[in-house]
Amino acid sequence: MKQNVHNFERIVRVVIGLAVVSLVFIGPQSQWGWLGLIPVATGLTGWCPPYAMLGISTCKKP
Repeated sequence: MKQNVHNFERIVRVVIGLAVVSLVFIGPQSQWGWLGLIPVATGLTGWCPPYAMLGISTCKKP
């Protein structure tokens, strides 16, 4: 798995993902908040499967 998500985007994904996951515990307490684990996982790994399928990369090319 080659990294296809830029570092700034990774940070944004983790922050937004954690905010969505927090909805499971506070706020409306909906189970839909678990979907926030997807951006957290892609942010932590730096690899996004849809980007890979579509040939997209937000990383700088050497």
